[in-house]
Amino acid sequence: MVQPTILEKLEQLPESLQVEVLHYIEFLIDKQGKEHALASPKKKRQAGLLKGKIWMSDDFDAPLEDLKDYM
Repeated sequence: MVQPTILEKLEQLPESLQVEVLHYIEFLIDKQGKEHALASPKKKRQAGLLKGKIWMSDDFDAPLEDLKDYM
């Protein structure tokens, strides 16, 4: 659908500009390949992976000794 229009416009350009268009197309193809290579499949998260490795103090919610003067 777009290709015939692109080809018509390309034929109207002088050869020096056609070469520039070719270089730009090659750049876009290279850029697309690099972006595709960087997009690695995402790993799914697993629940409970750190179970037993993290602990919280029993008095976590208790007021701090340093702040008792302000209460």
